[in-house]
Amino acid sequence: MSDDRRTTVPVWTLATADVKAPGLPAGESMTGERLAELRGVLAVMADEPIVTLEAHPLPDRIDRGRGIPLDAASPLAQHLSQFITQSARTSLTAARATASGECLYRMVVPAKVAAQLGQGTVRSMVSKAGAGGVLSPLVGPSGKIAAHASYVPVGRAAAVGTVGGAGATAGAAAAGGTALTVAAPLVLMAVAVGVSAYADQQRRQAIEHITELLEQLQEDKLDDERSALNGCRAAIDKATAILLDQGRLGVSLGLDSAVHTIDTALSKVEIRLGRWRSALDGIPEDAAVELATLTKAFPGIDDQGGAFRVHLELAALAVALKRRVVVLQAVEHAQSDPGNPFENFTRQLKRDQQWLDELELGVAAVLVRLSAVKLARPSGLRPVFTPSEVDRLMNAAHRIHQLGVGVTVDGRPTDVAIEIARDKDGSVTVFPALPA
Repeated sequence: MSDDRRTTVPVWTLATADVKAPGLPAGESMTGERLAELRGVLAVMADEPIVTLEAHPLPDRIDRGRGIPLDAASPLAQHLSQFITQSARTSLTAARATASGECLYRMVVPAKVAAQLGQGTVRSMVSKAGAGGVLSPLVGPSGKIAAHASYVPVGRAAAVGTVGGAGATAGAAAAGGTALTVAAPLVLMAVAVGVSAYADQQRRQAIEHITELLEQLQEDKLDDERSALNGCRAAIDKATAILLDQGRLGVSLGLDSAVHTIDTALSKVEIRLGRWRSALDGIPEDAAVELATLTKAFPGIDDQGGAFRVHLELAALAVALKRRVVVLQAVEHAQSDPGNPFENFTRQLKRDQQWLDELELGVAAVLVRLSAVKLARPSGLRPVFTPSEVDRLMNAAHRIHQLGVGVTVDGRPTDVAIEIARDKDGSVTVFPALPA
């Protein structure tokens, strides 16, 4: 069933500092394609990162359990509320779109900023609902929420604030170019919560996979690794809540011990990755290898619940937890210098994210190489093999070739979308960041 109703969606351009930008068609409606072109122009022409913020109608059904809830008193909710109030005073389109108090805000961060946040920070997560689908609360069950939207650029907010600090909201940009709304704290908090929610979603998925695999494998040592990593979640959740309320982290939270556990797990990932690379380097290019030889280097690779696959999920879990910690450290560092929060945030985040990106890309490269390995017939004196042996070899070949499916090895950054559901009471739920 097609929904032909046309929705007017206001779009704001937000800057993280005083910048000059190319002229915008203020008040003129545009299509989604034109809006994407506008983002590209802003990303190329502007001196500082410029993001866009859209206000969509809140869907009737939305899975809030996937996001991070923040009450109306949280800094992000306050920055957003102040911004909406100021915009509604100067724009009839914005006032109408936000009058109910319930909206789904969509902030799109340009790709060059996403690169600063880490190439592997955000990747598409395939939806179980259908092939090629991507998880996103913006597109509802009918897929028509924004299908017929007209996007209308909104002028700057009238009120002038400061660029940094806990009380910073919207402000006027420097004269001499198109005026943009300066909202560094709003952008900082939205990016921080969206990336953190994405990392936690990765953690949940990894835990589910590991639990399923361990039920088949019954390996105590790997179960201990899983338990130790998952035990870090409580400290990270508490630290996230405190920082998002602009509090200070203390030793009593246990974050230091959690970070030690995660770093230990990442060290194991590096060791295993080195062994996997060495084993693959020992296989001549285009040469066939016996399954017994391959399983010696990659135990359980031929089994859906083998140890190798648990090692892969443990690596994903460790990286996801570390990404959340890195975001926390970046937020804390940015808040310590409120004069330039976004610059500090991206600088701090980029340093550690590069290491995590290298680990993830290293594992991805191993999976791609493994998926191309050719299996040889088992050597032996028997000219004929039993049906069970043939079945095992065929199943193993299929599972090994499937290792490369859906693996990303280029790590090229894309625009990142962060969706925020706002309720009438001013509270918000921030959903995992996604490729725009």
